[in-house]
Amino acid sequence: MSRVQGSTSTPRSVTAFAPASVANVTAGYDILGFAIDDVGDRVTVHRDGRGGVGIRSVVGVVPDLPRDPSANTATAALVAMLEDHPLPHGLAVELDKGIPLGSGMGGSAASAVAAVVAANRFLPEPLPAAELFPYAIVGESAASGASHGDNVAPSLLGGLTAVVGLEPAEAVHLPVPKGLQYVLVHPHLAVETRSARAALAPDVPLERHVHQSMHLAGFVAACFLGDLPLLRRSLVDLVAEPVRAGFIPGFADAKAAALAEGAIGFGIAGSGPSVFALVDSAATSRAVEAAVRSVFRGHRVEADGWVGPIRARGAEVTRVDDGP
Repeated sequence: MSRVQGSTSTPRSVTAFAPASVANVTAGYDILGFAIDDVGDRVTVHRDGRGGVGIRSVVGVVPDLPRDPSANTATAALVAMLEDHPLPHGLAVELDKGIPLGSGMGGSAASAVAAVVAANRFLPEPLPAAELFPYAIVGESAASGASHGDNVAPSLLGGLTAVVGLEPAEAVHLPVPKGLQYVLVHPHLAVETRSARAALAPDVPLERHVHQSMHLAGFVAACFLGDLPLLRRSLVDLVAEPVRAGFIPGFADAKAAALAEGAIGFGIAGSGPSVFALVDSAATSRAVEAAVRSVFRGHRVEADGWVGPIRARGAEVTRVDDGP
């Protein structure tokens, strides 16, 4: 039998979907993120009498992923979760990857999020979504080598989010200004998150830190005020973009094209190579997407694109199978 809501008996398997996300959002390195529709990862967690956490299969756009439970983002998150919330049985994972590896679309976070959301249904008293946040961060760190929650938070909670703490891990929702939409373009390239993080300077000069903090404060204020001109002025990255732009062929041309078509702001999604824009209408989103993809084609790079309003829903259980 399949269900999404229902009996409190221990299920045989649970499937959850976690959406892709855009992190950093230009002004908030390792802090800001938002969820997108139409693409994400799906994880099915099975009750397993052998104990422990294991991987049954990996399919989708990235089938070649680590099978070691401590190295795979989905199972690393579950190992951490079960240390605090042990079960009388093991868990076996089937991972269906919808997000390309090294895309800058939060693929490692989505796998971890979908895993903990599915496994949460096996607990005698399922945890609130916010309490799953630190376990998903552990999974994310298995891929990136660092604890950061700017992809995890929107994938888990939906909407536009800000990470406000890591010890303990905590994230909050920010209001989305009326009419705000995103454009996300993924050139068919890969940028490893670890390498992109390693390329950044370990220290930021005080003056640059102050100016970047002003942009982050302006972004947050613009969200609460619904002030798109302030949002435009605040979408500035003085820390990561100057370094990472060189990893993306045609980035400067793509940014100029997006702004010429009316984008409020343009930047690198996470570690890249995906890029994003924020816009104020559906018509503008379509024009910006076309312009950016055209620039990449001019650099002999094919690209996929998505447009729409920021996804309000986070990860969700899509199927529960009961059984003995």
